[in-house]
Parts: sequence; structure tokens; C-alpha cells
Amino acid sequence: MSSPRSVRFDADVLRRLGRYLRNHAGTSVSSVANLFVDEALRAEEHPGIVFRPGPTGRRAGLAGGPDVWEIIETLLIVREAEPGLADDALVVATAEATGLPARKVMVAVRYYTAYRAEIDQRIAANRDAAADAEAAWQAEHDLLRGTDRAS
Repeated sequence: MSSPRSVRFDADVLRRLGRYLRNHAGTSVSSVANLFVDEALRAEEHPGIVFRPGPTGRRAGLAGGPDVWEIIETLLIVREAEPGLADDALVVATAEATGLPARKVMVAVRYYTAYRAEIDQRIAANRDAAADAEAAWQAEHDLLRGTDRAS
């Protein structure tokens, strides 16, 4: 449940906020302030995490690195491929697979443990998009080879 708060912004912040609102239809001062305060608090809680915009919305990522969901998806794939790996060995294997230092993988792991549902949702959306792209490619391939069902 949200509760109203009075916040005073500097003139320059208000000017930039107004520009942001004009460029992002459907947003409000309240929704943007809530989003950015939440992201700032998360970044404070998890040093090395930044938030970036994209076609599917804002998402958590490593500063100068990939999105958190990409690292965690890789970790889950590595764990599935090598079920005996755990703890530091799993982190090291994920670091090798992603080309990241193990300490950066741990930044992503810590963020994931705090915001698991958010990251799981991104992973699922990516897997769905990949499955849709694969199906579209297969349909095109079948059509071009003359093996589609419509022939």
C-alpha cells in the first residue's frame, strides 16, 4: 500500500523530470519518483548494480556488464549441465562461461536472491521470446524447403 509524501525538488531536477515525463507517455511524477527512488535504493543495497532502459522496460544490470537475468540464466544452465557444482565452483564456472570476474557474478547472485521474482520473470520472458523466434524460423525454413503444411 502506498502513502502520500510531500517532496520538494530543486528547479533543475523538476525541469529534467518534466522532460522525462514528456518523453515517456503514460508516466506521472509519482510513478517516476517511485521508480527512481526504488532503483536508487536497490543500487545502494547492491553496489555494482545499475538500471537501464530497454524495449521490455527498465532492468537491473551490472555496471559495465550484462543484465542480471543473463548472468543468472547462465548460472542456472551451468548448474543444470553440471549438477555437482555448487557454491564457489558454480560461481567460477559461471564466471568462465560469461567472461566476467567471479566477484561480478556474485553481485548478480546477491541481487537475484533479493529480487528473485523479478529476475525469474525476465528469464521466462526471454525463453518465451526465444521459443517464438525459433518457431518463426522453423516455419520460414519449412516454407522455403517446401515442407510446410500449407503446401
